[in-house]
Amino acid sequence: MEKETPSRLSTLGHPQRLAIFRLLMRRYPDRVAAGELAEALELKASTLSAYLAALMQAGLVTQERAGTSLRYAIDMTEVRRTFDYLLLDCCRGRPELCSPVSLSSPTGATPMTDRNYNVLFICTGNSARSIFAESILNKLAGDRFVAHSAGTKPSSELNPFALEVLTQKGHDISTLRSKNVAEFQRPDAPKFDFVFTVCNQAANEDCPAWTGQPVSAHWGMPDPVKVEGTAAEKNLAFHQAYGALRNRIAAFTALPIASLDRISLQKAVDAIGRSDAAAPA
Repeated sequence: MEKETPSRLSTLGHPQRLAIFRLLMRRYPDRVAAGELAEALELKASTLSAYLAALMQAGLVTQERAGTSLRYAIDMTEVRRTFDYLLLDCCRGRPELCSPVSLSSPTGATPMTDRNYNVLFICTGNSARSIFAESILNKLAGDRFVAHSAGTKPSSELNPFALEVLTQKGHDISTLRSKNVAEFQRPDAPKFDFVFTVCNQAANEDCPAWTGQPVSAHWGMPDPVKVEGTAAEKNLAFHQAYGALRNRIAAFTALPIASLDRISLQKAVDAIGRSDAAAPA
C-alpha cells in the first residue's frame, strides 16, 4: 500500500475526479452508467472517460459492461485498504485521533435501540414516490416510525395521480404537501435515523451530510410521473410504483432494528434497495 496510496490520493486530488468518486460512494453498492454520471456531473463523454480511466488505474473504481452500457462502481475493498493504511500508518492505530468529529462527539448519533425512528424519503420533485413512501411507512408502522418526505427541487403541488392512488389505498392525504429538503436541514428539524433516496437524480446530487450520521440507502425506481400514454396507462404506472415501494417498506419494517449493529443494518437496507421490488397493481 505504500506505493498505491500516494497514487490514489493524487488521483483524488483533482476536483472532478473526486466528484465522480463521491457520487459513486453515494450510490454504492449500485453500479452507475457512464451516461448517468456524465449527466449528473455535466461532463463531456470524453472528459468523463479520461477521469474514470484514472480512477480505475488507481484501483478505486471498477467497470462492468451491461449490454451496450458501461457501468461503474467503487472498489470498496481497495478503498477500505487505503483507509486502513492511512489509519495504521498516519494515526499509528489510534482511531480516536482520526475519527470524524461528528462520530466521536458525545452528541453524535443516537444508538439504535428499541424506540421510535425518524425516517426521511427524498426524491427530486417530492410529488409522487417519496410521498408514497412517507404515507406507506406511517400507515404500516406509525407506532414505531415517523416518516417524512422532501424533494431537492420540489414541485409546487402533489401529482394528482399519486393523490388518487393514496386515496384509493385508504391514506389520509389532508396533511401531505411538497417540501424542500432544506426544511429538514434546519437546527430545529427532526434528527433522522434513516435517510432513503428513491430516485437516481436525488441520489446523485451532492447534499450536505446529515447530522448524527443516519443510516442511508438508495431505493431507486422508475418515475411514474414521466410515463406517457392514456390516463389508464399513467394510473397503472402509479399503482406499480406504490406497490413496489410498499414491498420495500414492508421488508424494512420487518427488520429487527434494535438487535442489529450498524454494519448489519446498513447491509440490510442496501439489500432492500437492490431487491426486485416489482409488484402487481
